[in-house]
Amino acid sequence: MIRRTVPALAAALAGMLLLSACSGGDSGASDAGGSSTPLTVFAAASLKSSFEEIATDFEADHPGVDVQLSFAGSSDLVTQIGQGAPADVLATADTATMDQAVEQDLVTGTPQDFATNTLTIAVPAGNPAGITDLASLTEPGVQLVLCAPQVPCGRAAQKVEESAGVTLSPVSEEQSVTDVLGKVTSGEADAGLVYVTDAASAGDAVEQIDLPEAKAAVNTYPLAVVAGTSQEELATEFTQEVLGERGQEVLAGQGFQAP
Repeated sequence: MIRRTVPALAAALAGMLLLSACSGGDSGASDAGGSSTPLTVFAAASLKSSFEEIATDFEADHPGVDVQLSFAGSSDLVTQIGQGAPADVLATADTATMDQAVEQDLVTGTPQDFATNTLTIAVPAGNPAGITDLASLTEPGVQLVLCAPQVPCGRAAQKVEESAGVTLSPVSEEQSVTDVLGKVTSGEADAGLVYVTDAASAGDAVEQIDLPEAKAAVNTYPLAVVAGTSQEELATEFTQEVLGERGQEVLAGQGFQAP
């Protein structure tokens, strides 16, 4: 089984075509023509590596299922679903964004927490700007990049600011934590606030500067089945995969903490 990872809009278009072509039969079953059963998972950008591994395990246990992963900023994913993009599972990087989905009746049941994450300071390899702590991010000339306030990592950054009593002035605000990390790894920014999991995934391309203030801004990740899905049973099984022992091991291996 070949699993595709696609951007949110592409996932929406692909999902429309696939849903019109599939009969929506028993969970995990292929139709008579041998077509696979798609399961579309919208997940926060910081979950990319973890959910790719979890999806591979899930497909191995569910022959005929094609898990289609779409990663973006959590708020963008909720907006997409609200505009009619077909999805079966939603996983966000904080409870506030999932609460928006609940308020709009975009998900069913009670969202379940499956991981936590915290911020760290990421700088390019070699730390050319000599960043040492949160306070040094406020010094003149420092090119700092943050997530936008409406994005979970942006809200977390605001909590860090409030807790520490500092004011950060970013040169740009991005729509996902991976975009912030990209600015740092490319050298376009002297520093960025990203999740510890994302900094770890960048390997030697970045260095982490300790951010004890991040304890005031721990993000909890919830997931839920999307309302109106034609694959409710299969979507529920995927959420159980994430919450189960194997899924939790994958998340821990990427640096996430238990909820």
